[in-house]
Amino acid sequence: MKLSMPRFDQAPVLVVGDVMLDRYWHGATSRISPEAPVPVVRVEQHEDRPGGAANVALNLAALGAPAFLVGVTGADEAADCLSDRLGAVGVQTRFQRIAGQPTIVKLRVMSRHQQLLRVDFEEPFTTDAVALSADVEALLDQVRVLVLSDYGKGALKNHQALIQAARKRGIPVLADPKGKDFAIYRGASLITPNLSEFETIVGGCKDEAELVAKGQQLMSDLELGALLVTRGEHGMTLLRPGQTELHLPARAREVFDVTGAGDTVISTLAAALAAGEELPQAVALANLAAGIVVGKLGTAAISAPELRRAVQREQGSERGVLGLEQLLLAVEDARAHGEKIVFTNGCFDILHAGHVAYLEQARQQGDRLIVAVNDDASVTRLKGPGRPINSVDRRMAVLAGLGAVDWVVSFSEDTPERLLRQVLPDVLVKGGDYGVDQVVGAEIVTANGGEVRVLDLVANSSTTMIVEKIRQKG
Repeated sequence: MKLSMPRFDQAPVLVVGDVMLDRYWHGATSRISPEAPVPVVRVEQHEDRPGGAANVALNLAALGAPAFLVGVTGADEAADCLSDRLGAVGVQTRFQRIAGQPTIVKLRVMSRHQQLLRVDFEEPFTTDAVALSADVEALLDQVRVLVLSDYGKGALKNHQALIQAARKRGIPVLADPKGKDFAIYRGASLITPNLSEFETIVGGCKDEAELVAKGQQLMSDLELGALLVTRGEHGMTLLRPGQTELHLPARAREVFDVTGAGDTVISTLAAALAAGEELPQAVALANLAAGIVVGKLGTAAISAPELRRAVQREQGSERGVLGLEQLLLAVEDARAHGEKIVFTNGCFDILHAGHVAYLEQARQQGDRLIVAVNDDASVTRLKGPGRPINSVDRRMAVLAGLGAVDWVVSFSEDTPERLLRQVLPDVLVKGGDYGVDQVVGAEIVTANGGEVRVLDLVANSSTTMIVEKIRQKG
């Protein structure tokens, strides 16, 4: 399946649900309490993270998507902390603050990256469902997807009213369900239960065939647009009415902590759909995101650069010969990681020592080196009949094997100006004895704030000389 990085900055999403604060106390343990057989933790660090529906909104913001959050809290310090943390990353919040009731707080005591104890502070909320619906209605026209992040804590008491309000506007509704009654999600575009939640509703599934059959029946009963069952180490299964099921394998390299993985899945799904991705591609992106987040400790969000790099690995564009779309994705990722992009171009018909020395010098001008190669037709126009000696695919394969070269791409014009306008490198490098102002594309790079550098070539080393020597011997 072909994946690309969506324009998350153009994908506004509204999250409604159970907001909570995940609080972490970290410290060392060196003795057992004399009062009870439990370790004594000397707390050295406090950390607060948005949790529940707030973590979904935080994940959206980390991806670069405009995020809106409606939820219920107490009128207390924890609610203020949530507002501050979310506001700092650009999430627009509308909290129904209820005096006399605590904001849900989950306190985890940690030592050496291990959770020793969790303490929950929570009471069922007496949510004003009408007021909450009004807040949602006021924001729906500004978003492209609605997410119901349901933890069963009482914030969501009017699921059907919210689903119908979104459907009237043609806005997809994604729900992360809880409880033993999925009928409250009737008419949703997609629900994302984990396997345990799914089997609580439909009964145990002895194999994938039974899972698919029961999932199809559930979609029919609840008039769902789709069903995504997350299955831990077995990946994900996407079901759609009348279509073949899609099984995606788990992508985690190492599972460290599954806390908040469901939040990452539904936030990535929502942002991708809001950005215009088709559902299978959105699910594949969510699967990649889940594989990243379970490698982190505690409730965590993944950033757009992290996901972009995962997409890049998936598409095989970490190094080597790339198409233009892959190259632009790789460049975007490199820039997100603060890397300087160097660009050079040429025919590179018969690779020789001069080329290798030149490319090693070029690579030293930055962090990533792009080599743009003239295709066969343009080489013939530039060098005359009989050239190139080697076809463009062979020339590119040899260049990609050099340690100094990160990415190789071809172009069909006589000059790489069109490609330069798309890549806009930080440094444009050319070899020769002419001035910077004579380098093709120099004005494009300098106008964008980049540099142009001319490097010395190895004397008496050129493809033309090699070809001529071979002809003389022949």
